[in-house]
Amino acid sequence: MKCFLCLGTNLGDRRRNLERARRRLEAAGLEVLRASSVYRTEPVDWPGQPWFLNQVLKVETSLGPQEVLELAKSIEAEMKRVTTFEKGPRTIDIDILLAGDAVIDTPVLTIPHPRLAKRNFVLIPLVEIASRAVHPVLRKTVRELARESPDHAAVFKQGSRRPGKDGHSVGARSRRKSS
Repeated sequence: MKCFLCLGTNLGDRRRNLERARRRLEAAGLEVLRASSVYRTEPVDWPGQPWFLNQVLKVETSLGPQEVLELAKSIEAEMKRVTTFEKGPRTIDIDILLAGDAVIDTPVLTIPHPRLAKRNFVLIPLVEIASRAVHPVLRKTVRELARESPDHAAVFKQGSRRPGKDGHSVGARSRRKSS
């Protein structure tokens, strides 16, 4: 199964946290087929916390979606993720965005990720590596979702001083909304 994972971190050595999570995923047998650039992203739900680093990975695995979720949660625990409050600061967060064309809705797992179409910190890196991937419920490409995103939080490609345009037509959506 091919799936897309989003890695996010806003505590500690953020770059190292992303690298450690990726190495742990690979050690567990997930083959990383593509990796987006690393993006510095503005917190969406709790703006007072440190900014995040986010990266999207396209992986191939023999594991099923529930097993990938269990692996992600075990890596988060190994890396000392502590949930102080929902959407709060974290050493690592690993979310399953898409898993092939699977549609799953259980109390513990929802695929596609329920906020995928509304989060630039996921959409912009996903457009970079899979702009033609199709959301199996909304039946739109990732590029279309990024263009329509209601999110105005800032997303900067690492090494860039401007919001995440970087060759994508979603840059205007990644700028902060004027108050």
